[in-house]
Amino acid sequence: MTNALKSWILLIILSIIWGSSFILMKRAMYSSSGETIFSSSQVGSLRMLIASTVLLPWAFKSWRALKSYKDLVYFFVVGTCGSFLPAFLFTFAETSITSGLAGMLNSFTPIFTLLLTFLVFRQRLYPFQYLGVSIGTIGIILLVLTGQKSALSGDFTHIFAVVLATLLYAISLSTIKYKLSHYTSLQVTSISLSLVWLPSLLIVIFSQATFIVASHEFAKEGLTAIILLALIGTALATVLFNITIRLSSPLFASSVTYLMPIVSVLIGWQFDEVIDQEQIGSMLIILLGVLLANLPLLMSRFKTK
Repeated sequence: MTNALKSWILLIILSIIWGSSFILMKRAMYSSSGETIFSSSQVGSLRMLIASTVLLPWAFKSWRALKSYKDLVYFFVVGTCGSFLPAFLFTFAETSITSGLAGMLNSFTPIFTLLLTFLVFRQRLYPFQYLGVSIGTIGIILLVLTGQKSALSGDFTHIFAVVLATLLYAISLSTIKYKLSHYTSLQVTSISLSLVWLPSLLIVIFSQATFIVASHEFAKEGLTAIILLALIGTALATVLFNITIRLSSPLFASSVTYLMPIVSVLIGWQFDEVIDQEQIGSMLIILLGVLLANLPLLMSRFKTK
């Protein structure tokens, strides 16, 4: 099996896992009857604590493979930007917006990745990529403007939280490709998550998340969603994502956001979330921009494989 085929298979698997993560975040915070279970910070901290704890045995082994203490800075960037901070930003956003809209806003990731690749890592851009970035940015602006209609409460800060999370994702995956490529995917994942274990534990304690687990009527329902998020949506998916980056490129790996919005919208629709035609149109514009931005890369991969 070629690297190109492996990359596409992983991309589809990741789109299903992460596309379904948005509704799991919602279900971790609210019961099926609409009652609040965990706060956004409790969901984010429990998710990170469980995921990092599960990977600690591999982290202890991976720390022995550390080649330079300077790499710890890059591992910290990956842990905080790729997992820790987005976990809180997305749950905060979903206290106001639908899971489907959160999934659509995640399409910003390839745009940020492309810009970082060009501005920071000095990689060449093709004319189609400039056009793609422009079209994608227009689509994102339209989506932000139309997306506020679907807010349950709050303001643009909830939408901006998702946009900020996608910038952090772009920083993380670019760091993995250009600064940590000499480590295995499991080493990158386990070491980076081990660095956020302590802050995750402290937030769990001070946010009184354990009290909710022990006393809330719907705690089991919310905790089940959090465990699925931690084990599959964070621990497993992050390893698969890092493998995808190694097999392809940061830009290609970020293209998982092609399919994630479709998955998140369909699942959200099953849970009676409403996405209007303006938002779908904006999403299609974004996907067109992302496709154009990736076109030279996709064409070259098909030619060489």
